Amino acid sequence: MKVLLAVVAVFLITGCTSTPLRIPTPQDKLVDRDYQVLGQGEGSSTGIMLFQLIPINQNDRFQNAYDEAVKSKGGDRLLDPVVEERWFWAWVLNGYTTKISGTVVKDTKK
Repeated sequence: MKVLLAVVAVFLITGCTSTPLRIPTPQDKLVDRDYQVLGQGEGSSTGIMLFQLIPINQNDRFQNAYDEAVKSKGGDRLLDPVVEERWFWAWVLNGYTTKISGTVVKDTKK
């Protein structure tokens, strides 16, 4: 019984973790670094909570949307990112769509 309780406790505790969103900021980059503006990029990702209990693509959706926005123009990072979120509901699930847009830039060597 103790083993079962320990397994359930570990399952519940690890189910509450997620991946942090990594957006490059000026502190992460050299201040005098040059870049080339590639244009406006946009990316989105949808996550679902099935039965209000089972997360499907919930933890990584912000990072996936950011990466898709950067890749949409073949750049390295976004300037002035804008994050939008839409929610939808169905009988057995809730869905969350994250959309990130911004100016895509490619870092250039000096």
